[in-house]
Amino acid sequence: MARQVMVRYRVKPDRVFEHEALIREVFVELAKTAPAGIRYGAFKQADGVSFVHLAFITAERNPLDAIAAFKAFGERIKERCDELPVVTDLSPIGAFGL
Repeated sequence: MARQVMVRYRVKPDRVFEHEALIREVFVELAKTAPAGIRYGAFKQADGVSFVHLAFITAERNPLDAIAAFKAFGERIKERCDELPVVTDLSPIGAFGL
């Protein structure tokens, strides 16, 4: 079953650089492993401290769970955040190119 997820949160200003580096490592590993069944993006909002991640998962198991860099990203995320991640399941109405 396909799952579409949005995750939103806010990082402490003095932890943004570290946080972005952890996100980049996830994408480096994704580029190397190219797991099937996922489309994934991470975005920083204009305020410089708020982030949104979108995941479109068609695999039975979330491929991110097998990514070491994603595990490292998730470790101690509470320490980096002013507002903890909120996961929202999305129900598609329409999409183009997704």
